[in-house]
Amino acid sequence: MIDLRSDTMTKPTPGMLAAMAAAEVGDEQEREDPTTNELQRRAAELLGQEAALFLPTATMANQVALRVLSRPGCKVVAEENTHVLIWEWGGPAIHSGLVMHGVAADAGRPTVEQIEELDNFGAGSVLVLENTHNSSGGRIWPLDEFSAVAGAARERGAAVHLDGARLLNAAVGAGLEPSAWGVLADTVTVCFSKGLGCPFGAILAGSAQTIEQAWEGKFLLGGALRQSGIAAAAMLYALDHHVERLAEDHARAKRLAEGSGLDPATVDTNFVSIPNEPGLTERLRERGIAVSDLRPGWLRAVTHLDIGDEGIAQAIESMQEVLAVRV
Repeated sequence: MIDLRSDTMTKPTPGMLAAMAAAEVGDEQEREDPTTNELQRRAAELLGQEAALFLPTATMANQVALRVLSRPGCKVVAEENTHVLIWEWGGPAIHSGLVMHGVAADAGRPTVEQIEELDNFGAGSVLVLENTHNSSGGRIWPLDEFSAVAGAARERGAAVHLDGARLLNAAVGAGLEPSAWGVLADTVTVCFSKGLGCPFGAILAGSAQTIEQAWEGKFLLGGALRQSGIAAAAMLYALDHHVERLAEDHARAKRLAEGSGLDPATVDTNFVSIPNEPGLTERLRERGIAVSDLRPGWLRAVTHLDIGDEGIAQAIESMQEVLAVRV
């Protein structure tokens, strides 16, 4: 089976497993785990922020960020199909008492005008911008648009959170440093269990004061670990070995789209968007290709560390057969 459901399907490489086994560890709750501390230092620098905090998952990192940045009764605003609104099970309302407000936007990117027209959006509220934008097919935020929209939120008195679960894909795809977007947000999250190949782990970065406050949210949500250096070692290994190679995933996604008769112009990173119809997922699976839902009316095929050129060639052959039958 060529598993293209998600880049979360990756398994740790032998080199990553060796790094995990050799990790120097301590008690993270006492801030004495040296490997976790080094990861946090490097991540803050990478994202253009003062400090960073390790968390087990990016969902937890997003929720901790919202808790720190907001006030109960205020709004969290994001494009209507953004992860924090549709895949985090009402977390902003449950954990932070926020009103969840989705706006429709092309390619997952709300405009300045949409932010300026929002009712009851200001101090205590948060604008969440997702880069790359999952439900739009791994699309990259152009830096000038991102800056303008973040600025519009700040003019209203709101904070800006960058859900950068796949921010390193965006950076590699655009040829920019992750900090180019990171410095424009109050907080930034990055997920390491997606294209970077780690079994779990995420980073939340922000000002030193924000990250100090985030420790409380981490404890409240059960994210404070002990010898977290075992996971942090995998994440450091990913930073050293799995970032530049994301370009290979992007090239394979483009090749998959072109070979399958799909639109390569919509492929910014490692997602291929597939128009859906009844039974299409099952027909692809019968031919050895696993895909998943993207948004209503669309499926996705996601390239990743564990799928090489041979797997893409097999996927193209099978998808050609199925999509030709569909036409």
